[in-house]
Amino acid sequence: MRRTGRKDKPPVLLVGDIGGTHARLSLLTSHRRTVRQETFESRKYPSLDAVVRAFLGRSPPRVSAAAFGIAGPVVRGRSKATNLPWIIDARVLSRKLGIRRVTLVNDLVALSLGALGAPRRMLHLLGGAGAPKRAGANLAVIAAGTGLGEAFLVWDGARHVPSASEGGHSDYSPRDDLEVDLHRFLRARFGHVSWERVLSGDGLANIHDFFRQTRGIAESSENAQAIDAAVDRNAAIAELGIAGKSEAASRAMALFASMYGAEAGNLALKSLAAGGVFVCGNIAARMLSVLDRGGFHRAFVDKGRFTSFMERIPVAVVLDSDIGLAGALRVALDADRRGH
Repeated sequence: MRRTGRKDKPPVLLVGDIGGTHARLSLLTSHRRTVRQETFESRKYPSLDAVVRAFLGRSPPRVSAAAFGIAGPVVRGRSKATNLPWIIDARVLSRKLGIRRVTLVNDLVALSLGALGAPRRMLHLLGGAGAPKRAGANLAVIAAGTGLGEAFLVWDGARHVPSASEGGHSDYSPRDDLEVDLHRFLRARFGHVSWERVLSGDGLANIHDFFRQTRGIAESSENAQAIDAAVDRNAAIAELGIAGKSEAASRAMALFASMYGAEAGNLALKSLAAGGVFVCGNIAARMLSVLDRGGFHRAFVDKGRFTSFMERIPVAVVLDSDIGLAGALRVALDADRRGH
């Protein structure tokens, strides 16, 4: 009997959602059936190709095309990851991994493409404007995680064309006296204060520090010990805040939600996203009870003379954590089709 070799196996597609904390990889058939999926801690590896090699193993399958959503700007197939010490080059990856077609896109482009296909049951609506429209108008996508990602989908009359941005690194703008004080606190700590300094996992911890250090809101010894001992300090603060077990954490969560809504509204205005806004990322999905209190949406629509316009824009939290992979798959499928 003839032994089946690597070249006799049907080719598969390799896709990845590469963030500052986790690198999520998946192998799929051209019919979108998942063969295998795995999550890696990004910082434990010196490069993306090292993560991919660990995922593929010693007897790698035949990969016809690969696409990766990268948390960082992608210019001419090359990216320096924002929150990782990695420089990623599509041509270098192609050569090292032996994959002919390798495509890099910004992670928010992948999220945007994935959000377009998210089923209604995976959308949690905020406000009363319904679900984002799948056709006919621009859309915006925002995602707070390790960093703050922003992108938009431009309707060209026939389809949505995704466009990346690095808007998360634009200047944070305070809205009231409390936030002016927060800005002063963060400027002393970081110098330049971007939206990512407040709307990210570390951003939540920064806001918590602000309430404790400048507003004199003390933590109980039990809470302080739990935060200090936590593997993820940000997650511990969020848990205490959502449960109402810490005044400083609860106030940090409420302010975080309000600022998240304000910046989502800014992005909607700048991209004229009349079709709606998708809010992605695990942070939003885990703090739905806080978002449902209304602070996010009140800040989203609070745009002066454009308040009535903003009230008509649909806003939805995407609950599907796989949409980054789904968007990367769309990119890989397109590259695979063009290659044949």
